[in-house]
Amino acid sequence: MARIVIIGGHGKIALHLARILTGRGDQVTAAIRDPAQVADVEAIGAGAVVADVEHLDTEAIAEVLRGHDAVVWSAGAGGGNPDRTLAVDRDAAIRSMDAAARAGVDRYVMISYLGARVDHGVPSDNSFFAYAEAKAAADEYLRGTDLSWTILGPSALTLDPATGRIETGPDLDARSVTREDVARVAAAALLRPGTAGRFIGFNNGDTPIDEALEALG
Repeated sequence: MARIVIIGGHGKIALHLARILTGRGDQVTAAIRDPAQVADVEAIGAGAVVADVEHLDTEAIAEVLRGHDAVVWSAGAGGGNPDRTLAVDRDAAIRSMDAAARAGVDRYVMISYLGARVDHGVPSDNSFFAYAEAKAAADEYLRGTDLSWTILGPSALTLDPATGRIETGPDLDARSVTREDVARVAAAALLRPGTAGRFIGFNNGDTPIDEALEALG
């Protein structure tokens, strides 16, 4: 049994992930911002801790993470406000990485997106620019840590039922992937040390998730 904390634990991907992890016997803590979300989290077998990471410092986040074996970052500002996007998707994410190191939680899985990179190419007048900048900075910072990190890069997210199948590789054309399949990939990656130190971009495809990740080494 692994003890896993999901930051942003009430998001659609996070709720799928918590259900998958608790279903296989893991102990899950969902870090959530709103106390009203506690019941939803507990209904799928996870524990809830109210922790607004946007406003917590590194030590306070470390207190949330202590005692866990892995952390999954699934939080986000949700767009719309560039300043808040940078505050959550960049600054709070980076504090959580420092907090993981401070708390002795070595395994860190970041849910990012397929086009995330420093040279993302999104124009500065595009509404997506702040998010692209935030994710690029957070992912780059994570790569420079000593954590056992994996960055997941799903393409456009859908609410379709999971297929359990993906395609991955270095030169993918962005298509789409279900949120539940993103959760399945995160759950599978947590079991596979060979995914550490990798950016894994993926769409829905033809290869079973376990097989696709095993092929990475």
